[in-house]
Amino acid sequence: MKVSAASNHLLDHVGNAVVFSDYEDMLNKIDSIDLNVDENDILIMKNCGPRGVPGIPEWGQILIPKKLLDRNITDIIRISDARMSGTSFGTVILHSSPESELGGPLSIVKNGDKIKLNASKKQLDLMLSEDEIKDRLKNVKKSKSEHLRGYPRLYIDHVLQADEGCDFDFLLPSDPNNENLIEPTVGKS
Repeated sequence: MKVSAASNHLLDHVGNAVVFSDYEDMLNKIDSIDLNVDENDILIMKNCGPRGVPGIPEWGQILIPKKLLDRNITDIIRISDARMSGTSFGTVILHSSPESELGGPLSIVKNGDKIKLNASKKQLDLMLSEDEIKDRLKNVKKSKSEHLRGYPRLYIDHVLQADEGCDFDFLLPSDPNNENLIEPTVGKS
């Protein structure tokens, strides 16, 4: 979360989750008059991370529901495993890792779950018992990708999570201390 772009009144906040299963689900529901949402709620958008789409697109600045905009509410907390442009604004928490597709924390959030944000302590808590969290995590079902081969399959199978840079796992140095890496010779005589 870019605290400087967030709304001060939301930096210490408890709200109910309003969950979208993916970007398309969010687009289909966000402006519906039937969407059960108010200014105290927290919007959650799942399955927009490196493997889930695939590609971690700039979908993280979830739209403010029309029914709230009509009441001049211009910011609420939004959480996703997507990314967004550095010029975007609002109280948005991004790059949730591990992502929903891999059974990360967002994968178990349900509508109505209480979530607490305390930005000064850098804490975001899903207010469920440890037993409930463990039970939900055990029951996470992975989706089947339509990408069975080629570059998309290679990407899905080998891309790292957002907190690790979204690079391919096979491009990392084999020596984590970089002690035995060979210096490139391009341009040297």
